[in-house]
Amino acid sequence: MNYVEVAGLGRVSRVGLGTWQFGSREWGYGDAYASNTARAIVRRALELGVTLFDTAEGYGFGKSERILGEALGSERTEVVVASKIFPLAPFPAIVRNREHASARRLQLSRIPLYQVHQPNPVVPDSVIMPGMRTLLEQGRIGAVGVSNYSLERWRKADDALGSAVVSNQVLFSLAQSGPLDRMVPFADEQGRMVMAYSPLAQGLLSGKYTVENRPGGVRRTNPLFGTENLRRVAPLLDVLRQVATAHDAKPAQVALAWLLSFPPVVVIPGASSVEQLEFNVAASELELDPSSLAALTDAARAFAPLSAMGTLVSELRAKIHM
Repeated sequence: MNYVEVAGLGRVSRVGLGTWQFGSREWGYGDAYASNTARAIVRRALELGVTLFDTAEGYGFGKSERILGEALGSERTEVVVASKIFPLAPFPAIVRNREHASARRLQLSRIPLYQVHQPNPVVPDSVIMPGMRTLLEQGRIGAVGVSNYSLERWRKADDALGSAVVSNQVLFSLAQSGPLDRMVPFADEQGRMVMAYSPLAQGLLSGKYTVENRPGGVRRTNPLFGTENLRRVAPLLDVLRQVATAHDAKPAQVALAWLLSFPPVVVIPGASSVEQLEFNVAASELELDPSSLAALTDAARAFAPLSAMGTLVSELRAKIHM
């Protein structure tokens, strides 16, 4: 396992574990998964040197936090547990109360990384961050992070906090490479961390889905799996497969290794099984040669997915012409 040093957090594993699915029925794993498989995944992650575990109060209405806290056991204080507050009425007293509730569910007296889950479109960070600053001063949290923030709003959050917001958790993958141009260089220059969630684009970058083989379940509603986007992504997937073959690896591992080639980036894929966790962690040891990295970057930049509305229009047109 490879690690990055982050102010306020210490040593953070480059491959973490996202736990959205632990408490969320939309993934279809159910109670048996939560009580058995999820625990086994967390225990194996610890054995493999994973130190970053990401959750949120909104994942299963706190259920993910409870499952994670129980699964970590006595080692919960030795790793970087990252949770998130959904910024509904995020006034200082409410921020403090919500952190306390998350800490209880996680069985922690101190949450290492506490993040704002979404930018509030109405309430500015000058209102949100004083509560986070108090938590820092009281030692209730180790560092402040944000999620889904633009670079501009990340900078404003710094100003509102009065110190560095150490991380920004964003949608980032070969299929959604927007953070690459400005956010990643900023994080690199400032010693910050970019946490890439959905780093495999919900399985799109496994290379197994095509126009003729679309996924079901919750992924069916993801615009990336629309017919037109599956056509558009084909050249990117071709490059991904070629690089994977050249490195004796799987496309999904190459997709993770590409993200990890950028020093400030860590990835937090979920895992439906211990085997999938091990597969993801192995990507931290995969080194891609410069020409492969360049080819992947060029292919990522060339992929221009349709928006949700564009996907809907495309699907309607296809049905009309059937």
